[in-house]
Amino acid sequence: MERGFGNPRNFIDFVESMGIVRPASYTARRGWAFFGACLAPLSMESRLFISPAFAQGAPAAGGTDMILQFVPFILIFVIMWFLIIRPQQKRVKTHQEMIKNVRRGDTVVTSGGIIGKVTKVLEDSADIEIEISEGVKVKVARAMIAEVRAKGEPVKA
Repeated sequence: MERGFGNPRNFIDFVESMGIVRPASYTARRGWAFFGACLAPLSMESRLFISPAFAQGAPAAGGTDMILQFVPFILIFVIMWFLIIRPQQKRVKTHQEMIKNVRRGDTVVTSGGIIGKVTKVLEDSADIEIEISEGVKVKVARAMIAEVRAKGEPVKA
């Protein structure tokens, strides 16, 4: 019995054992064919009739195939819309409404964490005046108000 690399029974195909898939014509061009679980040498006549048909696919189905490729992206966008974008838009809308309704006497918390009482509000101005301690007044941008804790008395005309 002959041992060595020339004997097909001793041949181990490492490419196949590692899970790398190659077309059947790849080994056929090198003079080997798969018969069950083993490799066997091919004759010269059989090598001539094996054609390398690597990438023959079905013809394109039309526009529906392209639409089906975009369905996952559309689905992800819809999920993101309902989980992230829409709640954020609602939060922004309620924050803008809260800032618009700030009145004198309200206790507010700024985004920096300062708690104070509103002493002066001008409707057309972007700033408000907050008293953080007795006699200490600070001008704060309206957009920096994070929360209105307690509503004060209504403005006296």
